[in-house]
Amino acid sequence: MMTSEPPYTDPSRLAEALRGDGYALVRPADVARLAGCSLPELQALAPSWDHLELDNYLKDGGRYRRRRHSCFVDSGAALEQTAHRAHWQPVEYNALHGGMHRLFEPIQDATIAEPAWGRLLRALGAVCSEVKGAQPWYVEAHQFRIDTADGIGRPTPEGAHRDGVDYVAVILIDRAGIKGGETRVFEANGPRGQRFTMTEPWTMLLLDDAAVIHESTPIQPLAEHGHRDTLVLTWRAGSFQGEGVE
Repeated sequence: MMTSEPPYTDPSRLAEALRGDGYALVRPADVARLAGCSLPELQALAPSWDHLELDNYLKDGGRYRRRRHSCFVDSGAALEQTAHRAHWQPVEYNALHGGMHRLFEPIQDATIAEPAWGRLLRALGAVCSEVKGAQPWYVEAHQFRIDTADGIGRPTPEGAHRDGVDYVAVILIDRAGIKGGETRVFEANGPRGQRFTMTEPWTMLLLDDAAVIHESTPIQPLAEHGHRDTLVLTWRAGSFQGEGVE
């Protein structure tokens, strides 16, 4: 595994990087350009991370994660929010929390109404279609805040994992008063890996979920109140995970 400066990808090579390396790391200014908006327009989404609800499903007994979750279908022509539904993953992809229907509070209407929200999701859906062919995408959006109120916070308590979808975006929204939170990406079926720390808001890691596994290391406080905020988006062809699962 290599430790280096973040291995940023030229935005013109996103589809190529996903096909070849299984991931792309995108600078904040390039994320904004891709979405067709400005960084201040993206940043208008950030205050909503102060209004997330406690995740009561953590099996390690922790109280370090707050989140909201909503689902969408991107037809290519339009992005439509679905009726609110539980998040579900099989145990094969999430050994800690798989097999559970976890119903979180939805993302606030005011957040979804921000122009940058739809632009960002649709632009990333277009990248997915460029790689795998135009089709409807079943999109799940997760707002996360990991805090250090109990001394340590775990962005990925399930460890290195895949999500059971086609593509994943992990976007840093904020990090304050913390150390740690290193991102690690490994080949799913090979020896290569990269590790780096995302520090600038709106830095984005885009992943081919079949090609790589990923994790983020725990965070520890540098100040009394520290946190790491991320937006995690997933795209899946055919259906949402768990549809038809009782």
